[in-house]
Amino acid sequence: MDDIQLCKDIMSLKQELRQIVTAPEKERNKKQRQREEELILKIHKLVQKRDFLVDDAEVERLREQEEDKEMAEYLRLKLMPLEKKLKATQNAAKPKRQIPEPPPNKPSITKSGVAVIKDCCGATQCAVM
Repeated sequence: MDDIQLCKDIMSLKQELRQIVTAPEKERNKKQRQREEELILKIHKLVQKRDFLVDDAEVERLREQEEDKEMAEYLRLKLMPLEKKLKATQNAAKPKRQIPEPPPNKPSITKSGVAVIKDCCGATQCAVM
């Protein structure tokens, strides 16, 4: 927010300075020359403030980036043993899945039967399906 305000202030001062500078040097009076110098100094100070804000923001960004790296490394080291335990528990707890056989008295549809049903209505949206 400060950066935006500084930019607005700099732009307004530059606009005023342009108006003074557009007049030829010979036609400017002492008051205008003095105002020109004041404007240049004010613009310079505002630019320095803005540079400080930008540099400060960059330092803060780099610090936060470093903190993020440190935290990620810390979490990786702390969570790695937990992941190994979890994988070992999951591997031991997973029994092999067995596909159940259909009961002997229940009819099953063979591949050829499915093909007949698809041929019957021409779509897989059949009521039989």
